[in-house]
Amino acid sequence: MPRWPPASGRVQIINFELGCLGTNAYLLLPEGRADAVLIDAPEEAWDAVKGTLIEHGRLLATLLLTHGHWDHMAGAAACQRAGARVYAHPADRAWIEKPDLQAGFVIPDVVLEPAKVDELLAQGQSLDVAGLHFEVRHVPGHAPGNVLFYLPAWKCAFPGDAIFSGSVGRADLPGGDWDQLERSIKEQIYTLPEETVLYPGHGPPTTVGTERRTNSFVRG
Repeated sequence: MPRWPPASGRVQIINFELGCLGTNAYLLLPEGRADAVLIDAPEEAWDAVKGTLIEHGRLLATLLLTHGHWDHMAGAAACQRAGARVYAHPADRAWIEKPDLQAGFVIPDVVLEPAKVDELLAQGQSLDVAGLHFEVRHVPGHAPGNVLFYLPAWKCAFPGDAIFSGSVGRADLPGGDWDQLERSIKEQIYTLPEETVLYPGHGPPTTVGTERRTNSFVRG
């Protein structure tokens, strides 16, 4: 369970690698708050984070979904029952509220429970939750509703499955589009400051500058 505090030290980011695909869920604990934010909810996400929330005396108030693929939303309903409001892009809303629509590409024996999307996200939106200010960037191509959550004050961003360390998200799943993904990365991710730390949906963190220079799939 790696912990990667940004340089300011005023918000703690705790990573949980969960589910059969090793999907990252990020628990954000801003100092001086009674609430917390979770970014993505893989299988058993609530069971994984609740001990940390109790340890820090926090309530899970907000769940931000980078996109609606099953490995990022399988634990959303449990988080919602615990009190979290669910945020997602409207293009992926149906996958979250009616996850049976994903039956064609879900790993066998994974049981999906629907969750209600409480708040819809939009490109360029300013989002303030738990004392944190996010900028929302729409980065489709892997999934129609994939969004990136950018925290400018802490120089970090959460791009979901749009980009990884040395790689990019698949574009061959339903709703995927390679040209759109490449455009999203160049226009919405590589335009962030080079020092921005990227916390992706799978794998280790990286930086915008590193990916612009070395990512063999999409160069800046």
